[in-house]
Amino acid sequence: MIQLLYASSVSACFELDSSAPFYAPLSFRIFLNGEEVRREGRNVFSLFSLQPSSSYTLDLLFDDGKKETLSFRTQAEHCAVNVRDFGAVGDGETNDTVAIQTAIACLPAGGRLIFPPGCYLTSPLSLKSDLTLDFQEGAHLLGSPNRADYPVIPGSVPDQVTGEELYFGGFEGNCVPMYQSLVTASYAENITIIGPGCIDGNAQNSDWWQVFRTLPVARPRLLFFNRCSNVTLHGIAACNSPSWQLHPYYSAAVSFFDVSVTAPKDSPNTDALDPEGCDDVKIIGCRFSVGDDCIAVKSGKMELGRKLKQPASRHIIRNCLMEFGHGALTLGSEIGAGVQDLSVSKCFFRGTDRGLRIKARRGRGEDCRINNVVFDGIRMEGVLTPVVINLWYNCCDPDRYSEYVWSRDSLPVDERTPHFGSFRFTNMVCTDAEVAACYIDGLPESPIDSVCFENVSVSFSETAKPGVPAMQNFAEERCRLGLYFDNVRQVMLKNVSLKGVVGKAVIADHYEALSQENVTESEGNE
Repeated sequence: MIQLLYASSVSACFELDSSAPFYAPLSFRIFLNGEEVRREGRNVFSLFSLQPSSSYTLDLLFDDGKKETLSFRTQAEHCAVNVRDFGAVGDGETNDTVAIQTAIACLPAGGRLIFPPGCYLTSPLSLKSDLTLDFQEGAHLLGSPNRADYPVIPGSVPDQVTGEELYFGGFEGNCVPMYQSLVTASYAENITIIGPGCIDGNAQNSDWWQVFRTLPVARPRLLFFNRCSNVTLHGIAACNSPSWQLHPYYSAAVSFFDVSVTAPKDSPNTDALDPEGCDDVKIIGCRFSVGDDCIAVKSGKMELGRKLKQPASRHIIRNCLMEFGHGALTLGSEIGAGVQDLSVSKCFFRGTDRGLRIKARRGRGEDCRINNVVFDGIRMEGVLTPVVINLWYNCCDPDRYSEYVWSRDSLPVDERTPHFGSFRFTNMVCTDAEVAACYIDGLPESPIDSVCFENVSVSFSETAKPGVPAMQNFAEERCRLGLYFDNVRQVMLKNVSLKGVVGKAVIADHYEALSQENVTESEGNE
């Protein structure tokens, strides 16, 4: 069964109803109105260069001879203009900032700005409401490598009428000044960025990655959406941001369909996609390979979380591929307002340090609560530790080495104490793990409510190397550690198989109930 995920005036995205993560069980040929387009092997795929207000018939012919058909229609459109008509050159050397910004300013509401093939060198750009940017095949938006071209925007300023704060910048959970991102939208709505083209931060040709520790303010993102609504990215390739690549910030109804995000494995803090304090987020059919977390869901540190009380809510992540990051899917650590109603399904993780990674610490606050989180149908290959829940995270804060953070004593529960609820991990297959099958470590004064593993298998690489499963003070290196639980009230294991564990298959301490049904263990060379 095939469904239409999204259609703009000139593009469409589709998803197969398959239980296989990311990759389709069988390859297939795509026909559009009877003409063959290409072969495909993913569950989510896209078509571009369509015509507005047009009806199409999509046929898929699978390698086993089966056929599926879907009719769909593109959206209507009343205006489209070419950025070159405003003076953009697109030769990769001429600075096209003024031409592009002028085109954006002049475009009528609901219009589409077309970037034909070419390399458009630009300084930061500001978007407005009711706008579509269309990066066609071969179009390359290239960020200026000159740091002086990036203005500093404030974290917040007072409204001269009401006196209330207006927020404009932030990084790592705090409202702070920042260099303006390459593409920025603030307090805007109905923004669409589509096409098979590329948005390149060009940090590889600047000094952002070398001097990031000594900069006066936070580095720019590649795309930054501040307090926006109804934002859609479809098909675009994003790469080489000075820091985080895609950063929706306290925004609503934000969707990412068939987007790819890349950066070198050693590039610092180049998270692929970090929705922060957002509601109604869809991340479907995307591919990530970066130098830090692939997806990191956030809701501000303690101060911002307590002030705004905007949890990360209603996130759907499905049919995505995550490679070569610290964590494939991370919650935290800046989740001061918590996370609720999050679903991760049919995703493929390959070669990340950790798979499903959830992190916080004392000091994130009483609003730091995680509820109704489900992980289902995940495939992992070569992920060092498939599942980590760590309430002792020791990075990014001035007091990270303090006794308050690392003390194993049961401290008083107060306004600084986070709380994690229930977690379900179902239908997961993890091969060639190295460090631990799972490492779940709660707080003694605020134990995790419950953890359930059902229909889960983990096998270890026979050449596994020791490593630290979670970033915390006094962390011990582990190798081929089984299922580790500490300070979890209820642990439920059903149909769980482990292969190649060194030592006990299940290690649990400070729990109230531990149930095991059909938990099996085998040697690594079987």
